[in-house]
Formats: sequence, structure tokens, C-alpha cells
Amino acid sequence: MKGRISKKATYVGAGIGLVLFAIFGLLPGSILGGAMGLNIAGTLFGTPVSSGVLPRIIVGMSMLIGVMVAGIIFVVGCSLIGWLLGTLIDMLRVPKKPEVEEKVS
Repeated sequence: MKGRISKKATYVGAGIGLVLFAIFGLLPGSILGGAMGLNIAGTLFGTPVSSGVLPRIIVGMSMLIGVMVAGIIFVVGCSLIGWLLGTLIDMLRVPKKPEVEEKVS
């Protein structure tokens, strides 16, 4: 079926998800990932966490993972919502039937 709305709505949803992630998800993902990294580093190396290289790497990697998880949630969630709305619109649309002229003999 050419020109499906669901495919276009999925792309629109992904774009909206990226914008929402940039506005609302980047900083909280970094903060939550950093807090988890501090807990992991504190468990491994003791609290208070020293300023060694390995604890910094653990905190930095967990911050990166937190940002990536937040981005995946925003983009996939908004894409799924867009796809569902597009599929609903595709189901409600009635396909146009080509008109056939009758020949009079």
C-alpha cells in the first residue's frame, strides 16, 4: 500500500521523541546514571569515593548508560505512539475505488 500514514507518523514520533529527550531527558538521565555510578563505585571502593581513575571511569560510563537509556525510552516510546496513531488512521481511511465506466453497445 503506497503512502501509508503509519510509516510517516512513526518518523514524526521519532523526531518528537528526540526533541523531548533533548529538553527533558538529557540532564535527568545523566544525573540518575551518575548517582548509580557513585553507588557502584562506593560499593567497590568504599565511601567516600576516591578521585582515582577507575571510580571516575565507572561514574562516567554509568552516566553515559543513563543518557542512552533515557534516549531510547523517549525515542522508542514516541515512535510507538506515532506508529499506533498512524495505524489507527490507516484503518479508518476508506480506500478509493477506481471508477469503471460502463460501455453502452
